Amino acid sequence: MALFANRLQAGQQLAEALQRFSFKNGLVLAIPRGGVVVGYEIADALNLLLDVIVPRKLGAPGNPEYAIGAVAEDGTMILDENAIEYLHVPQDYIERESAMQKQEIQRRMRLYRQDTPYPDLKGRDVIVVDDGIATGSTMKAALASVKNCGANTVTAAIPVGPPSTIDALKKLADRVVCLFTPESFFAIGEFYDDFSQTSDDEVIYLLGKNREKHVLESVSR
Repeated sequence: MALFANRLQAGQQLAEALQRFSFKNGLVLAIPRGGVVVGYEIADALNLLLDVIVPRKLGAPGNPEYAIGAVAEDGTMILDENAIEYLHVPQDYIERESAMQKQEIQRRMRLYRQDTPYPDLKGRDVIVVDDGIATGSTMKAALASVKNCGANTVTAAIPVGPPSTIDALKKLADRVVCLFTPESFFAIGEFYDDFSQTSDDEVIYLLGKNREKHVLESVSR
């Protein structure tokens, strides 16, 4: 049964749930691509700057869709030690895979952000957003990275995720806001009427639209 019409509605509902909290010098970091649509609605409702964080999962040898962990741009890595041990994944494979994914992260950051300087996270209340989580490997890497960058607080904001993954996120975030935690969980898309792929162009457009709004506000003050 779908819980959301689309990502836009999911973002609006999450924004409403986040209204009761205070975000000092707040910032929304969304995980592309779909998370940016959700994050835009949150940033717009809370009048916060929107940017991206691009963690990448580390795929298992011979099965890139099976995550053995995830890495963030700054090198922060979250590993699934049980999966690595079970699959006998060698350390040199992990190093090669993480180096390859960091290159892809840098490519995407340049694509989405153009030449815009990345915001300093030190002392800020940061909201990390995605359109849903399953294993949560990329979200975990994002949260750990934001903490490592000196954020004051880190809030994970997700429309839907399985209870076990949400519990795991609570060890890495100061606050986890998840609207629905169904026990029966197969794929994120099953909880949306429209879960069509978000394009790179839409990500770039939403980041630019948010940035333009804040530039205009600073000029009018």
